[in-house]
Order: sequence, then structure tokens, then C-alpha cells
Amino acid sequence: MTDAGHWLAGRVAVVTGASRGIGAATAEAIAAAGGQVVLAARDRAALGVIADRIERGGGSAVPVPADVSKPADVEHLFAEAGRIGHVSALVCAAGHLQPALFPETTAQLWEETLAVNLTGAFLCCRTAFTAMQETGQGRIVTIASLSGVYATEKFPGLAAYNVSKYGVIGLTEAIAVEGKKHHISAICVSPGAVDTEMLRRANPSLRPGLTPADVAELIVALLDSPLAPASGANIPLFSNA
Repeated sequence: MTDAGHWLAGRVAVVTGASRGIGAATAEAIAAAGGQVVLAARDRAALGVIADRIERGGGSAVPVPADVSKPADVEHLFAEAGRIGHVSALVCAAGHLQPALFPETTAQLWEETLAVNLTGAFLCCRTAFTAMQETGQGRIVTIASLSGVYATEKFPGLAAYNVSKYGVIGLTEAIAVEGKKHHISAICVSPGAVDTEMLRRANPSLRPGLTPADVAELIVALLDSPLAPASGANIPLFSNA
């Protein structure tokens, strides 16, 4: 199903973290806009469910099980995407959160969180950037969080997560600087409380003001728009209320 009114129509888009939450909603929204979506996540079964749902709705989806913290998995992911066509868009929605108060934050927990949230985003963006250079265009959307935005309210138990999201914002700014001459744009979206499993782990008492579909709608609108003037920006999302 292709909608010629969308920049995404007929283009190949890679979405990580696509088995649930914001990633799954974004994959479905991109497919509805006519994009050929390559879905990545560690949960093979859940990824298959989302891909089947997209296909049943008339969209195009290829599931590729991958752990974005592993360079070999990322290379395989983009090799599979390249079999479909040139990668034009990337959405980095893979995320890891395990709450722990700061004195109880182990080195392993710290490393696991940064490996998925920050190193995983770096590996995917770097590989996508290289592919996009060859065609002279590309659009990248990273997902950070209000937890990574200066002067917003922080919650206990999220030190590793917060730091990883600060890093994603900085990574996006760096990509935008180097991408300008290659016509590669990068923008970061930093949602607040989104109704996801991750939010329930982070703070069960926090009332979500956004749904994954709300965030996905914005991401598709950004990808469909001329991103270049806003490249490097971070968009904080507080609520849809």
C-alpha cells in the first residue's frame, strides 16, 4: 500500500525496538504512509506479530531479529534492509530500562543500559549514515526522553537511563553537523510519560499523558517534512492533554 502524498512512500525505513511500544507504533505508522519497513528487535516472536499485522493491513514489513548493542547484529540488520532497497530513514526506538537506586546501580546494569540506549543508537546511526551518504540523502529520528533533557523533573532509580538519554541527544546533534553536507538530517524526540511497559517499570504511579501512537504520528510527520532546517533539534513532548 503506497501513499504518494508521503515522502516515506516506497522508501525503505529501518525501525529498531519495533516489537512493542513506540517502536511498534512507529513501524505501523510508517507502513501506513507507504514506507517499506524493516523491523528490528530482540524478541523474535513479538516482532513477527507486528510484521504480520502490518502485512495484513496491506503494508510492507520485514522482521529482522537483532540486538542493537551488538555490531554484528546491526551490520546484519542493514544488510537485510539493503536487499530491499536504499535505506532512506531510520528510527532508533530500541530501549532498555532497569530501575535501581544510585548506590545499587551495578557496573553491569550501567553497561547494559548504555549498550542498548546509547551505543545501540550510535551503531545504527553510523551504519545508516554510511548507507545514506551513498545516495546523498537520508532522515534519522532518535528517541531520547524528558529524562535526558536539562532542567526537567527526574525520578529516583534512573541514573543509567537518564545518562543514556542525555547521550542520545548529543549524538543526534553530532550527526546533524556532519550530515549537513550529505543532505542527511537528524532530529531527536524526547517524550515524557508514554503509556508503555517501560514507563510502568520506571514509575508505576506516573500517569501517562501520551500513547505510543501519539509519538508515532509525530515521527511520521517529521520524516514526511523537510527536516533539514530543524536538523539537530531535540523536541520535548510533555503531554497531548
